[in-house]
Amino acid sequence: MDPDVVEIPPPIHQHPPRLKKQKKQSIVHDVIDIDDGDNDDDDLMVIGEISRKRKKGKTLEAIHEDVLGETSVLKSARARRNRAAVVPPGLTITDEPENETLKKLRSFKQFDAVADSSDHYFIKNHSSMKQNPKSWAKKVQEQWKMLEEHLPDTIFVRVFESRMDLMRAVIIGAEGTPYHDGLFFFDVYFPPKYPNVPPQVHYHSGGLRLNPNLYACGKVCLSLLNTWSGSKNQKWTPGVSTMLQVLVSIQGLILNAKPYFNEPGWAPSKGKPGGEANSLQYNENTFILSLKTMLYTIRKPPKNFEDLVVGHFYSRAHDILASCKTYMEGVQVGCLAKGGVQDVDEGEGKCSDKFKADLVGLVNNLVKEFERIGVKDCEKFTSPPVPRSTTARK
Repeated sequence: MDPDVVEIPPPIHQHPPRLKKQKKQSIVHDVIDIDDGDNDDDDLMVIGEISRKRKKGKTLEAIHEDVLGETSVLKSARARRNRAAVVPPGLTITDEPENETLKKLRSFKQFDAVADSSDHYFIKNHSSMKQNPKSWAKKVQEQWKMLEEHLPDTIFVRVFESRMDLMRAVIIGAEGTPYHDGLFFFDVYFPPKYPNVPPQVHYHSGGLRLNPNLYACGKVCLSLLNTWSGSKNQKWTPGVSTMLQVLVSIQGLILNAKPYFNEPGWAPSKGKPGGEANSLQYNENTFILSLKTMLYTIRKPPKNFEDLVVGHFYSRAHDILASCKTYMEGVQVGCLAKGGVQDVDEGEGKCSDKFKADLVGLVNNLVKEFERIGVKDCEKFTSPPVPRSTTARK
């Protein structure tokens, strides 16, 4: 096993989810770090709690309020939903109420069944479902229903009418992280022994390694997927673990604000000057790779997500370019939210000169792609190369 993975700590003072018609299970799962400070005891919540509360008939938003409150990914999701309903001036690139691109974006379903699976990563590896028992199909359909009813606003899923064993999901990077505004695609395969074994998940990396847990080959390292040797209560548990947990874990645990510390060897340096400086540098590189991911995604959107990809970047183009401009002015990567700059580590300095220079070329490429999909007024975000300083951090 490659050491570049994260072992997720066990949850603290949480009750495990319960199975219908069974005794209470002494099993818990991976957790979402919704840390707004340094108290992990207060900020670790069990994803399984969502499943427990949903059985009481609560809406997804009410569950999120109870379990996670106004933090992390869910806060970002609510803000995005509000902006989709009422688009404030300055946050989008068009004032045309009947713009076809935005209409397609707003009508794009979070969950849907589609026909074309031809570009799916697992399509060639697993060509038949004839040997899968009826019980397997029932379990997969249960996952479909759960996802359709309870997906967070920042995750979209497509399943396939003729290939129940395949699924595709996209996760929108949360604000306050180096992944903000990005689209991250994952292909999923439900093997014949599912749910006794976990689903297989492949990340659309484009050959880029933008996280210790997301390999350039597409491997996703997560204890819940049994792709990392975590403890028993962190790994896949048949009858308890769900696909929803997997997706929310990837969004909350992997695509987080400081992915540098996902690497076990670097985790002990969290909070120390050297570790935080390395984390900031890692975030700079991560954001560069995230922008490159945006470029290849716009140029070749995964099938069945074309309208989402074009609409997403059409609606957020100015936000993305404005963020790049702010970073070139020195603001640290990951310190931006829609309300402005937040959570700046004053002692760690500003962005490096190399990062600023790298951004210039990427911004120019982004502008070309944004203009190609119809975005207007992008030229104001282009700028000449950033001169190197002899005093700033390299």
